[in-house]
Amino acid sequence: MRIGKQDAPYTAICTSDADSITVRGHDLVGELMGQIDFTSYFWLLVTGTKPDEDQLFFLNAVLVALAEHGLVPSVAAARMTYAAAPEALQGAVAAGLLGCGSVVLGSAEIAGKFYAECVADARESGDGFEAVARRNIERWRTHTKAVPGFGHPQHSGGDPRAGRLLEMADDRGVSGKHVAMMRALKAALPETIGRNLPINVNAAIPSILLDLGFPLAALKGIGLLCRIASLVAHCTEEAERPIGFIMSGAAAAAIEYDGP
Repeated sequence: MRIGKQDAPYTAICTSDADSITVRGHDLVGELMGQIDFTSYFWLLVTGTKPDEDQLFFLNAVLVALAEHGLVPSVAAARMTYAAAPEALQGAVAAGLLGCGSVVLGSAEIAGKFYAECVADARESGDGFEAVARRNIERWRTHTKAVPGFGHPQHSGGDPRAGRLLEMADDRGVSGKHVAMMRALKAALPETIGRNLPINVNAAIPSILLDLGFPLAALKGIGLLCRIASLVAHCTEEAERPIGFIMSGAAAAAIEYDGP
């Protein structure tokens, strides 16, 4: 049974023959190995072009900012899985990644799509960002209460990662339409939802990277890539200083049975 489009059987990422491996038009052995850092290679793989100085700087900053944030649910899942199956590091890392959805680690992608829609609205309507921000928040809240990229359960005074990223973006002159729209959305919050909320890292990351030309479709991949590094670190510590069963036991002790 034919499912989906099947009329473009091509890839532009990689090919190989008996003597060489070609990645995005570059010889892997002769041009890339030992001559390009991994962050630049990631950008090349995703976009097909090598990053410029600002693109490399901010992708590095974002990967560092987002990789580690303590015993969050994805880390807890990975450590408990590794405690139960220490022979399967890949299973533990996968367990951590499988929980990266709209609440944890996927909100940057959701915010990026929303900001891109708002920027497109402003471009097509010709309206100012303030008016566009207000009406799009109202539109968004017809189906979802939380406006993506604002508020934080711990950093109620403002996410320090977001503040630093935006400060650097302003200093380096890369803040563009998406950052401006994100700030317009923040300014519209008191009027539209009745309260002021701080910018969190999942607002700063997509707005800056979209202004730098990173593909919207690949935003979630940034969180997945850097979180793998964190999960490997936590599983390594789990092998040396196990707490997976402590977390599992604490979870069991915290929940009371109320069934029949």
